Amino acid sequence: MDRNTRHDLKSDKFVLEVAHSVEFFEQHRASFLRYGAIVLALVIAGAGIFYMMKSRRADRIAELSAAMEVYNSTVGTDDMGGRMKIYPTEAARQTAIRKELSGLISKHAGSEEAGVASYLLGANAADQGNIVEARKYLSDAIKDGGKDYGSLAKLALAGVAKSEGKIAEAESLLKELIHRPSAFVGKEQASIELATLIASSKPDEARKLLEPLRTENSTAGRTAITMLADLSKGK
Repeated sequence: MDRNTRHDLKSDKFVLEVAHSVEFFEQHRASFLRYGAIVLALVIAGAGIFYMMKSRRADRIAELSAAMEVYNSTVGTDDMGGRMKIYPTEAARQTAIRKELSGLISKHAGSEEAGVASYLLGANAADQGNIVEARKYLSDAIKDGGKDYGSLAKLALAGVAKSEGKIAEAESLLKELIHRPSAFVGKEQASIELATLIASSKPDEARKLLEPLRTENSTAGRTAITMLADLSKGK
């Protein structure tokens, strides 16, 4: 993965603290269309913690929540009024992230919480440009993360495959998400991601994916209209 790609995959970790993923998508639509899988997955991850709080796995969820505080940490001196953990260096922050999430995975292997931790480690590894590690953890998350977090991991893995130039693999993963959408990765989002992926190589197929979305009064609908216009210019 080149340096520019790694930079674009960087995410605002504090966004994980809030549930306004729709507004965030609107404000960053251009970059989402290019590297949307990993970035959007990171945004939704924080919102998903609230969903998981409804379950009865209180102890594991509490540990996951504590690990998320480390994951959402920053480097420097400003802790935003005590709302964020801070570390003196990025190296120290990365060490803490791996320790917290790996510890949770070891302690609760096979649980959905361990699957979420694997997803976060995989996304973080991709963020750092470590593709081998990203693939390992995202594959574990697909297996253990349940339908919702497993779908996020699959979306992130499609983004990783795309960044490597493994278009066939990314296409296959996105088609799986279209056929089996989840609460976190809808059919519309997966369709837009796939259309973006194949726009240059299979424009007619991309149009078929986008046409049903253009009448929707939503972010997906507006994105589809823009992409269809761009495809028409490319004729």
